[in-house]
Amino acid sequence: MEVAVPEELLRGVQLSPSEALIDFAVGIYSEGKVTLGRAARIAKMSVSDFQRLLGERRIPMHYDVHDLEQDLMVVREQADDHSQ
Repeated sequence: MEVAVPEELLRGVQLSPSEALIDFAVGIYSEGKVTLGRAARIAKMSVSDFQRLLGERRIPMHYDVHDLEQDLMVVREQADDHSQ
């Protein structure tokens, strides 16, 4: 999926594309729409760096068994992609 934001809506906003991506990942993580691992991948960050960022922004972590299962599935998919 690609998202385009018209320039006139961002006029005066000091935000790089990577910062926008990070903010997007933080937002959908905090709303519980993606797991921690997936949000970190979206933000193009390591999980530990993403966790640190969440702490700096005082965003609570939510991680349960379902999140673990989802992250394991993503890891398996990545391993399959790299083995082919």
